[in-house]
Amino acid sequence: MKYYRKTSHTVFDVKAHIVWITKYRKPVIYGQVAERARELIREVCKENDVEILSGHIGKEHVHLLVSIPPFVSISKLIQYIKGKSSRKLMQEFKSISKTFWGQHLWGRGYFVASSGNMTDEVIMEYIKTQGEAEEFNKDDGFSIE
Repeated sequence: MKYYRKTSHTVFDVKAHIVWITKYRKPVIYGQVAERARELIREVCKENDVEILSGHIGKEHVHLLVSIPPFVSISKLIQYIKGKSSRKLMQEFKSISKTFWGQHLWGRGYFVASSGNMTDEVIMEYIKTQGEAEEFNKDDGFSIE
């Protein structure tokens, strides 16, 4: 996939496969919660000029393949996504705030790999095969289990 993005002073092709889990891997991300989580993740990515190439929301984890500008660090992006989504989901869905105490929806860590180790197609296929996605959005390939 030779697709380069441009800013005023940069031409880049930086892609990352990112995965994170709910605290204690509790399966709470489904239905309306999953739809709202996907909405919040899209908002944060848009605010930071990050393009979602593919994604999947499972009941206890999230996979993203993103094209990220070089001026946005992956750790900051994850901080923004996990922080905003945790805060908003806990406020909007009381069942989640009862399950998790201390305002922590997501586990502490995350996995990230540049897509240079594998082809983008292999990563996208892997993300697609994560569970049987009930809803697969053709626009950006961001599905919900």
